[in-house]
Amino acid sequence: MDNQQYEQTYKQEVINFFNSRTSYDNDYTISRALPLLDLIPLQSGQQVLDLATGTGIMAIASAEIVGSTGKVIAVDFSSGMLAQAQQKINTLGLQNIELIAADAEYIEFEDESFDIILCSTAIVYFRDIPAALGKWYRFLKQGGIVGFSCCSEESCDTPTVISACAKNGISLSNINEPTGTIGKCHKLIKTAGFENIEVKTQQFGFYRSLEQAKAWNGGWFHPRENPLLNLSSAQIEKLKAEYRREVEAKATEQGVWYEHLIFFVTGRKN
Repeated sequence: MDNQQYEQTYKQEVINFFNSRTSYDNDYTISRALPLLDLIPLQSGQQVLDLATGTGIMAIASAEIVGSTGKVIAVDFSSGMLAQAQQKINTLGLQNIELIAADAEYIEFEDESFDIILCSTAIVYFRDIPAALGKWYRFLKQGGIVGFSCCSEESCDTPTVISACAKNGISLSNINEPTGTIGKCHKLIKTAGFENIEVKTQQFGFYRSLEQAKAWNGGWFHPRENPLLNLSSAQIEKLKAEYRREVEAKATEQGVWYEHLIFFVTGRKN
């Protein structure tokens, strides 16, 4: 599979995954998104771009702040996510949000079009994060602010999946690696030209039951490579068995800890 074919396969897998999440919003998904807005001085009348908006959690919260004199453009390539966003927008009667069905990584806007650009927990799905940040810098007005959130390298069971695969001779790259530490986040956004950089952290981890923790479906996302796509169902079952063994070894009286440390990153175009 060449690079272009892999990208098409990968993007479709991501779309299918999010389209399947027909009831995305809950206390957990909302509480891990909104802290980013606490770091950004949104004001009435501002122009906001929300990339990979999902169900519009950030877009709707922003629209309520910028008011009728402001505007939010929200972009996502999942029709299922956008349908949920539109339903909420209709219920609230908001008139200052425009939903665009497009790949947030490749969409273009005029330079210096926005006061604020947001991307909540989705930047790791982009194939070229430095290029994305460079575009966002261009899209922002002078003094504009970018804000994104991402997970630590140790989050979301990725170390356990990687370890289980390694024991079967399969090397996986961690999707959270490019932005997986405070230092990496800081370096990426600084290299793109941003200043006044802040990286805040918040732990959203929790304990799961052993049965919940063992329920890995054998899936894996990575924007540049996924060796699991080449495996047979029997080989995947072998990986899942190893994964379950590793999870069982981590069980405590409280359950199995699900690490979910999130970085909230902001920078200004001075």
